[in-house]
Amino acid sequence: MRALVQRVTSASVHVDGRVTGAIERGYLVLVGATHDDTDADADWLARKVAGLRLFSDDAGHMNRDLAAIGGRVLAVPQFTLYGDARKGRRPDFVAAARPEPARERFERFCATLATAGVGVERGVFQAHMEVSLVNDGPVTLMIESPAGGENA
Repeated sequence: MRALVQRVTSASVHVDGRVTGAIERGYLVLVGATHDDTDADADWLARKVAGLRLFSDDAGHMNRDLAAIGGRVLAVPQFTLYGDARKGRRPDFVAAARPEPARERFERFCATLATAGVGVERGVFQAHMEVSLVNDGPVTLMIESPAGGENA
């Protein structure tokens, strides 16, 4: 699984003109799954995101995690994280998981975050979403779960 994590001062998702998820300070996390991802990958990725220390301490160093600042996550399903644009001008998405297993991994990712005590808002799976954010820093990281599903 892949997650593009952006530290934000605010973020929201709109679908058909209504807000489906919104947060203040925290992370906007775009989440994608590939074919061989397992629940272990989703759990590993969620624990990694929950524990990231991307917020500044009093000395200005990135030493605080979501719990320390009372932050939340806005998780957005994003199959295009597995797009491949190395050839031609139109990316292919062969590496992206099919919708049902991808939905299961996304839901597992969100549930594991919640179990870790992180407040989670969500985008809508397979919907056209308008995502708004104010990237803080900017701070943006790409994280990928280890291969093989042996991540516990």
